[in-house]
Amino acid sequence: MLTVRPKVAELSFQLFGRALHPELFAVHKSQVISRGDYQATIDITSAGHVITWRYRGLTLTEVACSAQHPLPEKRRLLSYRLKGSRNDRVECRGGVMYHMNFELETVAPEVFWSFQEELTRENDPTGVLQTFDSSGRMALGAVSYIHPEARNRSLVVKAFHTFPDDSAVVKITSVFELP
Repeated sequence: MLTVRPKVAELSFQLFGRALHPELFAVHKSQVISRGDYQATIDITSAGHVITWRYRGLTLTEVACSAQHPLPEKRRLLSYRLKGSRNDRVECRGGVMYHMNFELETVAPEVFWSFQEELTRENDPTGVLQTFDSSGRMALGAVSYIHPEARNRSLVVKAFHTFPDDSAVVKITSVFELP
C-alpha cells in the first residue's frame, strides 16, 4: 500500500462495476451518505479517493490513485491516465447513469498556494478535508477536499487533490444518476 502521495504524472482514474476490497487502500478520511435508495462511501486515500456507490444491487466504485497501485481488472468499466482533461459516461443496468469529468491542471506556484489555502479554509460540514504531511521538498503537504451533493435522484461529488511538488491540482466531478 502506498503511504506517500505519488507523483502527479503517475495518476490513474478507474471505474469498476463492483466493490473493491477496502484493504487495497490506505484510507485517511471517510464519509457515508445515504439518501433514498442509494448509499455511497467516500474515502480519501493517499493518492486520491475511492467512491463506492450502491443502488438496488448495483455497485459502482470510482478510484483515483497511482497507476502503479495494484487493482483488479475484473469488471473495470473505465480506465484512464489522469492527465489533461476528459469526460465520459457509462450507462448501467436499470437506467442508472454515471458521468465523470476530470482535469489535471499545473499552475504557477503562487496560484497553487492560494488555491490550496482556500481549500484548507473550507468550512463546509458536508465536505471531507484531509491535509497531508509535507513530502520534505515543500513546507506544506498536499490537500484533498471532497464535496458531495446528495439529491434524491443523484449524487454529485466534486473532488480536489493537490500535489505541491508539481504545483498541480486534480479536479474531478462525478455524477451518479438514478433512472
